[in-house]
Amino acid sequence: MNGAEAFIGTLKASGVEVCFANPGTSEMQLVGAIDKQDGMRAILGLFEGVVTGAADGYGRMADKPAVTLLHLGPGLGNGLANLHNARRAASPVINMVGDHATYHLHYDAPLTSDAAGVARPMSDWVRVSKSERDLAQAGAEAFRVAQTYPGKIATVVVPADHAWTEGSATVAAPLAADAPKAPAAAIEAAAEALRNADGPKALFLGGRALREDALLQAGRIAAATGARIICETFAARLQRGAGRVPVERLPYFGEQAQEFLAGLETIVFCGCEPPVSFFAYPGKPSWLSPEGATLVRLASLRENALDALTGLAAALDAPAEPAKVQPVASFPANDEDKLSPAGVGSLLGGMIPEDAIVSDEGATAGLAIFGMTAGAKRHDWLMLTGGAIGQGLPLAVGAAVACPDRKVLALQADGGGMYTPQALWTMAREKLDVTTVILNNGSYAILNIELMRVGVQNPGPKALSMLDLRNPALDWCAISEGMGVPAVRATTVGEFRKALADALAHRGPRLIEAMI
Repeated sequence: MNGAEAFIGTLKASGVEVCFANPGTSEMQLVGAIDKQDGMRAILGLFEGVVTGAADGYGRMADKPAVTLLHLGPGLGNGLANLHNARRAASPVINMVGDHATYHLHYDAPLTSDAAGVARPMSDWVRVSKSERDLAQAGAEAFRVAQTYPGKIATVVVPADHAWTEGSATVAAPLAADAPKAPAAAIEAAAEALRNADGPKALFLGGRALREDALLQAGRIAAATGARIICETFAARLQRGAGRVPVERLPYFGEQAQEFLAGLETIVFCGCEPPVSFFAYPGKPSWLSPEGATLVRLASLRENALDALTGLAAALDAPAEPAKVQPVASFPANDEDKLSPAGVGSLLGGMIPEDAIVSDEGATAGLAIFGMTAGAKRHDWLMLTGGAIGQGLPLAVGAAVACPDRKVLALQADGGGMYTPQALWTMAREKLDVTTVILNNGSYAILNIELMRVGVQNPGPKALSMLDLRNPALDWCAISEGMGVPAVRATTVGEFRKALADALAHRGPRLIEAMI
């Protein structure tokens, strides 16, 4: 085998089944190796941010890594924003980044860069192969790192001569490490804190603590202690809907979050750290937990959340049933009304299919829709974990590849969607079962709010023009049709109801431009 064949063969033997790719000349040996590898699917993205975002969505839903194929440092650089989101989500992702042949680097050809240096800020682990025989070993190590609970970003830089040189072989797939467990002392400390708290108390959850099985244990703990169940503002994957244990979502704006948490005297954290404000603002606090509250870490992001919550429930002798499960709930909507975020949310609350996956980059509109869909049928909700916009459409691609038997809904703000519209082309090419809802308000609406919050008084036309998307107006139906995805525009609740019902009734990609 050449190095590329041994590398790809090792990844496949380890369990990698999908490659999201945007290759160039230095990756042609890797392209050839993927072509020869039975059982590894190759999916082209027309922009590297689509590739990395799709790998994130795949990792969140499959709980194992896909591999990306990226072209030298500049190609990797194009994908960094969604690798940032993936890292914040603790998604398992392996990146293979081609580089110039080792003997060519000193000539400083136009695409020469420090590929490993580009990778480090958005990777948990970076490795440059040392030889064609070392390349397969690097693949095995990358898989082991990516599978570290609950997931990590592992990047391998592949010099072209290591890929094409003969004399390598696959190496054995690494054994998966067990997820670290919270110490017994931490479980007992959390139990004592909840037992002894006379005032208001809460479980604050993130990461894998927001899966259905872990939430059931949280619900049991709430039944035993009266604690509220709160989740981080932007969760990697929240399993919610009728019949599941509901959570309260921490508000986005810092002062609202602080008010939301006010009065709590004891907070037990599992799968996350105490929350802080997303940004600093003049005269406003960054730390959001109530002053003087007792803060207890039950389990970190890297410790087994289900085991910790199960242990805490046992320590509290919690009842078998949770304190509360989400009832079925829907909101009435008048078909004659002009479309609004509330109108979109009311319809989605009643129409989300069982076991659907929602990729939410709806920004200001998405926050309203989230609350109105709590009582929908059981579904998974994926969020913008790192705040780097342009995630929603690629994330939907990856989720649809990981779960081809489940309907995917992409709730996408118009401004954020323009960062990675090429994802629509991949949806069409791969015939992915994704219904995209573009929430079109013609503005970076969140930034209009933030302009006021940072204290900018009386912004003029120049400032406002940098936040406006109406000159010229974006035509998402034309964009979508041009990418091969059928599209329709809705301006009323009735038009949206009809378009959504049609999209959900058919397999394959559809787009609805919701004019809100």
